[in-house]
Amino acid sequence: MRQLGLFLIALSLLIFILGIFFLILPRFPRIPGDILVRKGRFTLFIPLGTSLLLSLLLTLLLNLLFRGK
Repeated sequence: MRQLGLFLIALSLLIFILGIFFLILPRFPRIPGDILVRKGRFTLFIPLGTSLLLSLLLTLLLNLLFRGK
């Protein structure tokens, strides 16, 4: 039960940090690899580079957190 509680706390902190990150994300320029298509009133944004970067950072963070277990 203790491990589940710790996991839920870590998960909620991660979601909180991601929420803050996405609130401040529009203020930063897009990184290379993000796809932006604008045609008239249509806008398509695919954050491929951002997704890859977040995936790498989260993988490193989770490996550091759960390596000793």
